[in-house]
Amino acid sequence: MLVMRDSAEAYEASQHVDFAEIIAAMGAYNEALEAAGVLVASEGLSDPSESVVIDFSSADRVATDGPYGEVHELFNGFWVIETATKEEAVAWGKRCPLGPGSKLEVRRFGDASDLELGDD
Repeated sequence: MLVMRDSAEAYEASQHVDFAEIIAAMGAYNEALEAAGVLVASEGLSDPSESVVIDFSSADRVATDGPYGEVHELFNGFWVIETATKEEAVAWGKRCPLGPGSKLEVRRFGDASDLELGDD
């Protein structure tokens, strides 16, 4: 999974780029993922101000509006890709047309082997 995380710096930088240019670059990236046969799914997320956070710190679970805590980076979208190796996933991540203040986390989905507890 490629997890897009943007900061205030990334948001500010994006304000100086034509939105149609951003959409075209992302579209070309998505098309390259599709053409290579590695794209499984991708989605962008709504603005964090629309979110609700549920806190499990107590028995009475509390739901609050807006992003959680002090926010330095926000999870803004993701791609699920299927590659043969972590290195290939990283290579695809490096091709993503993100700019300054953005980060892309490459993270593997767990599978049944991750849950094996061993012989006891």
